[in-house]
Amino acid sequence: MSQEIEIEFKNLISELTYSKLLRYYSPNSSPIFEQVNHYFDTKNMGLQAKQSALRVRYKGKKFILTLKQPHKIGLLETHQLLNEDEFKILKQKGTIPSGEVSHQLESLLELPFGKLNLQYLGKLTTERTECNLPEGLLVLDKSFYFDCTDFEMEFECTEETAGRKAFEDLLKSWSLTWTEPPNKIERFYKEKLKRN
Repeated sequence: MSQEIEIEFKNLISELTYSKLLRYYSPNSSPIFEQVNHYFDTKNMGLQAKQSALRVRYKGKKFILTLKQPHKIGLLETHQLLNEDEFKILKQKGTIPSGEVSHQLESLLELPFGKLNLQYLGKLTTERTECNLPEGLLVLDKSFYFDCTDFEMEFECTEETAGRKAFEDLLKSWSLTWTEPPNKIERFYKEKLKRN
């Protein structure tokens, strides 16, 4: 099974701060690349109720289905590659092929495979750049969903305590206050609810 524990710290930032960070880190950063997250949930929003999320990320001509769910440290991510036809069927009919993610979903939602009843919620597009720092990976995101644009810095690491300290030091060096934001899908949900 393709699983990993994701440990990351995030902060929403202003467009001005985003531009400053982009300029400062650009000599050592990846070129900006685009990724599109397509979000799904059950008809009764069963995943949201369990602080979990299901997405298909289109990046580098690949469709990656990912279930994110709470874990004692960070988030447990379960991944499964889809082909384009499988993605289209999921989007149109709400069915996913049997595999790592469907098995994890059945366990999480306590539902048999045929009763998952998934629905497509919409998409969020991110322009992303990444910079390897000694303590972890700094990610700068500009995201678009509905008529919203937001800017975010993320810090991905392998150890929670050291990562938290490194992120706090990074924020301090830029005179930023840490106000841990809702994650992307939560921000997406909030805007979607306004429109329903």
